[in-house]
Amino acid sequence: MLWVDTDFGFDDLWALLLLQQHGVSLAGVSLVAGNVPLAQAKANALGAIETYGLDLPLYEGADRPLLRTLETAEAILGPTGMQTRGRALPFVPANRPLPAAGSALANWLLSAKDTEPREILAIGPLTNIAQLIDDTPEAAAKITRLVWMGGSNGHGNHTTFAEYNAIADPDATFRVMQANLPLDVVDLTLCRTVNFAADDLPNCDPLTADLLGGYLDIAINRGRDSMAIYDPVAALAIISPEAFESQAMDMAIETQSGDHYGATTFTTNPAAMGHLLTKAPLDAARTCLHALAKKDQ
Repeated sequence: MLWVDTDFGFDDLWALLLLQQHGVSLAGVSLVAGNVPLAQAKANALGAIETYGLDLPLYEGADRPLLRTLETAEAILGPTGMQTRGRALPFVPANRPLPAAGSALANWLLSAKDTEPREILAIGPLTNIAQLIDDTPEAAAKITRLVWMGGSNGHGNHTTFAEYNAIADPDATFRVMQANLPLDVVDLTLCRTVNFAADDLPNCDPLTADLLGGYLDIAINRGRDSMAIYDPVAALAIISPEAFESQAMDMAIETQSGDHYGATTFTTNPAAMGHLLTKAPLDAARTCLHALAKKDQ
């Protein structure tokens, strides 16, 4: 069983569809504010469940960073966090409040027997995970693997040096990096080696084709002909961990203001608990795109 922590943009949805295609059962899906405010992440999740029939046990997590004001990525991704070419997920009103993520995640971890794996895929800011570490350290100690899409061992995407998920809550990123957890980082540099162009688009249903096209337009509108694949690559690291190469690393993040605010650094240390994934499988893009193809493909 896997727990997913997400700010639920389009590539988060894509990652969840990839997990579903590969038969990964989800113990829970906790929402966190990031690319969009928490209310929009919740709306996206409910719309995705309605549209794609996803089995997502949803939980409501943090609506703001640990210590700072939320800075979303709406300027790039639009108000829903999902660039489109005209279509959108349906609006599905919430009939009741979602249960709290913190206690649910802690209980799931604490219920594990000694030999039971407890893996978490985090594809947004790390606020919920940092709160778990602070509030229930005995539960955090049960995590057998934490895969996070975030940080960069090179240039950033939100600023020159900082990747969005890292800078969205740098204090949470710092807390998780210092917690001595089995953390596998799928960083921006790796994800930029896995990309697709217009010629690679699969035959999708109309809504999925629209959303995928809108995602590709993020690159096209900036003069590039291909777009990197982010969260689905992290999901692939859950599905096929043996297909990736990695190095044990010490990890850090700059939490003080300045040009390098939110920038992550990785230093080789064979004794470190954390690992930076350094090479993805050659067929990663094709595998990710196949999850969006019509079921008869």
